Amino acid sequence: MFKNKIILITGGTGSFGKKFVSKILKFHKPKKVIIYSRDELKQSEMMEEFKKKFKNFNVLRFFLGDVRDFDRLYLALHEVDYVVHAAALKQVPAAEYNPTEFIQTNIHGAENLIKACLRSGVKKVIALSTDKAVNPINLYGGTKLVSDKLFVSANNYVGKKNISFSVVRYGNVAGSRGSVIPLFNEISKKGKYFPITNSEMTRFWITLSEGVNFVLKSFERMKGGEIFIPVIPSFRIIDLAKAIDSKKAIKIIGIRPGEKINELMCSVDEANQVIKFKDYFIILPSIKNFAPSRNSYLKNSSNQKGQFVKKSFEFSSGKNTFLSISELQKRIKLIND
Repeated sequence: MFKNKIILITGGTGSFGKKFVSKILKFHKPKKVIIYSRDELKQSEMMEEFKKKFKNFNVLRFFLGDVRDFDRLYLALHEVDYVVHAAALKQVPAAEYNPTEFIQTNIHGAENLIKACLRSGVKKVIALSTDKAVNPINLYGGTKLVSDKLFVSANNYVGKKNISFSVVRYGNVAGSRGSVIPLFNEISKKGKYFPITNSEMTRFWITLSEGVNFVLKSFERMKGGEIFIPVIPSFRIIDLAKAIDSKKAIKIIGIRPGEKINELMCSVDEANQVIKFKDYFIILPSIKNFAPSRNSYLKNSSNQKGQFVKKSFEFSSGKNTFLSISELQKRIKLIND
């Protein structure tokens, strides 16, 4: 579906953006891929890296801009078919101390993108979300919850335009910039101990490649208004430390500002809106104005059939299938290699 199409990705120089663009260039034949981001150095570095790696590098366009700037966004969206919204401020502790900056980027930036897409000829938009948007206790999660709601409700304003908006939600990406694996790898080499905030802490496991593949699949499956959630395993942070270096000491340092012990992908309060497929869930839009009937979401584009979950359903990292230490070691090796 991406052949001869123009794709724009906000935050395109980040971990997800670079992996997404790599897969698009390697396995699809886009007419143009626009990397929209605000860091000129990262754009320059990505330009040099991709020039060496891909023969079809010439389809890339590097567009300096901030999602806070509506006019710049609108200009960048000229003739674009598909949009992936990956731009966000993400560090949980930083959000607690800099709330206004997170609101400006994660909420007002989402508003700007939606308005710009509605005024242009964009056909499909997928916004990336996070497990921290479910029952948020920190400001980052709160901003992403609002962002999710904005993208889902954007379908109300489509009218006769051929455009739809959906959301993809998953957890922390294993091995991505700023995540725990690079930190623990560094500590294993030079540090005295692994700092663990809570011995019971759990998280979901998904790799960059798995995340990108899920987004690409979601473009094919989306009808508009859904929140897509992959079926993925969990791991214990303390097991991750042991998997990286079983001889290194572990020190419990206490929970950071805004941090949860377990993360949620779907709360029990959302269960009546959730459909389970073989390898993913969707949360249906609660607003019915634009949406087709609930039952129309029960079959995807591949003719796979889903079913509504039980009212008591909850997808929590603390009540899930867990990766063992040996399984974590195998997966970490694949990331590090």
